[in-house]
Amino acid sequence: MGEGENVGPWWKRIAWLVAMWAMSLAVLGTVAMIIRFWLKG
Repeated sequence: MGEGENVGPWWKRIAWLVAMWAMSLAVLGTVAMIIRFWLKG
């Protein structure tokens, strides 16, 4: 259990960074698509 606690923080931080980056990328992509369709329509 001690080893897991030692390893936990840094990979959890990396996982959070990756998750936030992916979510922001998805949001930007959907917003761009909506604006594109809006301008075409």
